[in-house]
Amino acid sequence: MTRKKLILTLAATTALSAIAFSAARARDVPKVATGFVANVICSETFVSGLSAARIFSETTEAMPGTGLITWAMDYQVDRIRKDVSVTLFGLGRSHAVYRDGVGCTLDHGERLANAGLPPASPQAASLPEIAGPAIVAPQSPQLAAALDRAFAEPAEPPFRHTRAVVVMKDGRVVAERYGDGIGIETPLLGFSMSKSAISALIGILVRDGRLTRDQPVPIAAWRNPDDPRHAITVDQLMRHTAGLALGSSLQASLASVIEPVNQMKYVESDMAAFAESFPLESAPGRVWNYHDGNYLILSHLIRNAAGGHAADVLRFARDELFGPLGMRNVVMQFDAAGTPEGAGAIMASARDWARLGQLYLNDGMAGAKRILPEGWAAYSASATPNAWVGYGAGFWTNAGDSFGARYRIAHGWPRDAYFAKGTIGQYVIIVPSERLVIARLGRSPNSPPDADGVFDLVRDVVAATSGKAKLAGSE
Repeated sequence: MTRKKLILTLAATTALSAIAFSAARARDVPKVATGFVANVICSETFVSGLSAARIFSETTEAMPGTGLITWAMDYQVDRIRKDVSVTLFGLGRSHAVYRDGVGCTLDHGERLANAGLPPASPQAASLPEIAGPAIVAPQSPQLAAALDRAFAEPAEPPFRHTRAVVVMKDGRVVAERYGDGIGIETPLLGFSMSKSAISALIGILVRDGRLTRDQPVPIAAWRNPDDPRHAITVDQLMRHTAGLALGSSLQASLASVIEPVNQMKYVESDMAAFAESFPLESAPGRVWNYHDGNYLILSHLIRNAAGGHAADVLRFARDELFGPLGMRNVVMQFDAAGTPEGAGAIMASARDWARLGQLYLNDGMAGAKRILPEGWAAYSASATPNAWVGYGAGFWTNAGDSFGARYRIAHGWPRDAYFAKGTIGQYVIIVPSERLVIARLGRSPNSPPDADGVFDLVRDVVAATSGKAKLAGSE
């Protein structure tokens, strides 16, 4: 296909798509809003064990503009059936259903794909144990002060609602603290940190030669060589440069409900099929645009490679990633078609999120076992051109010269830091030069940038664990 023909095709398909979906977006706004709330309340009530009132209050408080509609929302939690229903102005009803072992799924009136939960197959972790069974008290007064500041609430909004902080140095936990009702084994919703776990599973498939990073992805809907989407690669999906016209997932606010990517997540039964049906708005590899559709498609690739069913994905993830890392408190959640919701719905304890960070700090090694291809961590942290926030491949990064990288470095982050990030305050920060991993989870607004206190946390922890600062028991 010539460049001129490609440009004309993109222009025509994008215009038709805009007309076709504008009415649908307006119609689906109530279901997008109620779907998000239903899913979060269901997951954190039946998996995390938190109160629905706390979940609703802290989550909506962290999202700008939602106060305009939350007064008109009604949620019902049925602890017998283990489901949650949410309505807005009595309309847009969303229904999330809990299933043992796979968390919550939005029910759109169709039969949910049977997860067929595989039997547990305990295996010894390859990653050396990061801590004992008790909460690790801060190993120095400086670390204690860092955690004190991370959990302190400002006198006025925006509030931080810090839920967990785990600090690892040289592969061991040297400080951790948890909010009320949360402990070492409590799975916590990672939101878009899920993308970094999906990146690791993709890396395992690349390691085994079942996917190739820079070759077109095997998507049935894109097989026609004349389809411009035929050229999309795994790397472009991971870097958010595939070019699909799905809108943006960069903001968590009331305004974001009109984005097609949120229709995908909260209205559609088969999220990946919906994402794969969209045309291009830019040629693959040309434009950076962060949206969840890219990682739903990657999740679909994992599902297909693992065997085609949710149970196959669970078995693959446990055997190849979670088991070797000792991640024993992980819940993968799925859409109604059985594809993992790998863009934003994986849950894990704070220690387990930190274990994932340690894998990357170790260049993909868990003890003597290679989990990720050699160099995968450096690839993940390498800067994506034009990604103004500073984004790599499944991780945000301080590499390169993006606005985001410069901003974080100016606020005390080490130059070599890269991190998993989930909306409204979820982080796993990896600092190779300091041999540090910092996991922080909570419910904090995305804006202003210091609302979650993570700039202070990183600066404080680096200062407390490097140079002349000594940890308890160190020589």
